[in-house]
Amino acid sequence: MEWFFFSLICILGWGLADLFYKKGTDSEDRFSHLKIAVWVGMVMGAVALVLLPFSETGFSLPGLLENAVRYSPASLAYIVSMVIGYAGLRYLEVSIVSPVQNASGAFSMIAMLIIFAVTGTVQDDLGDLSPLNLVGTVLIVLGVITLAILENLLARREANALAKTPGDRAAAKKAQFGALALLFPLLYCLFDTIGTAADGIILDEETGLGLGEIDVLILYGLTFLAAGIVCWVFLWIKNKKPYNPFEKAELLNKGMAACFEEFGQVFYVFAMARKPVLAAPMVASYCIVSVLLSRIILKENIGWKRYLCVGCVILGIVMLGIAEGLGEIAE
Repeated sequence: MEWFFFSLICILGWGLADLFYKKGTDSEDRFSHLKIAVWVGMVMGAVALVLLPFSETGFSLPGLLENAVRYSPASLAYIVSMVIGYAGLRYLEVSIVSPVQNASGAFSMIAMLIIFAVTGTVQDDLGDLSPLNLVGTVLIVLGVITLAILENLLARREANALAKTPGDRAAAKKAQFGALALLFPLLYCLFDTIGTAADGIILDEETGLGLGEIDVLILYGLTFLAAGIVCWVFLWIKNKKPYNPFEKAELLNKGMAACFEEFGQVFYVFAMARKPVLAAPMVASYCIVSVLLSRIILKENIGWKRYLCVGCVILGIVMLGIAEGLGEIAE
């Protein structure tokens, strides 16, 4: 049942990260997403360096480079998706961005099942799917995808309404990017699907590439550190002065977002290593935490249809928990 608790902790961490990402995003700053990437790179890089002595492959530079190449499909896809997601927050509310992005959990589960089927190892994962597990997973997938479709429709409707608002500069700007801005979470969804599916294959304890959880955290952290350095240098060149991430205005929200991101990442890796097919859609449901926090703290409007989707996902998570509990009793 470890994977289930790891997934729950990841859901909480990434839900809180989304909240602080939005609070740390300046819609008037066209480089806001790159500044967030600098912060995430610093935090993930620091954790990777702390974990380096515990690497399963030791301190061998050739071994580290070899593993970096093996993990590159997942790490690069994740980094691209996250930076795209940060950019989308300039134009859209968290309650819209997060559900659309996290439909990737359902797609990555399907992608993993297809790949495991092609390689002849799908029975190892399907054996974990009891009827209760299957129903719970279906409820989570349906809830997240329905919420994503709903947010897409609401964003387009709002954009059309704002376009008709005369004399309101902010409304006009928001309308200008309304439907177009949905490309950001959709692109995030695409790249995150690739990253999550690659993670599931690489981390699977039975059929994976032999990379341990600590090694994956190190490799991902060092890759994001390199990406953060590139973003910092770019900001220095564009602004003609170095970006200081430790200024008071930058420190709190961007720093908290990066810390919660890494906190969730640690538990995500361990969850995916144990049951990737079940963990992927469950972890993607962290958008439910994002939606609820955006309503409570950011005062974003949530109607009954959204609450219905939230309830569907929560019910699915409860069913997965019950299924895991019953499975352990049976053993």
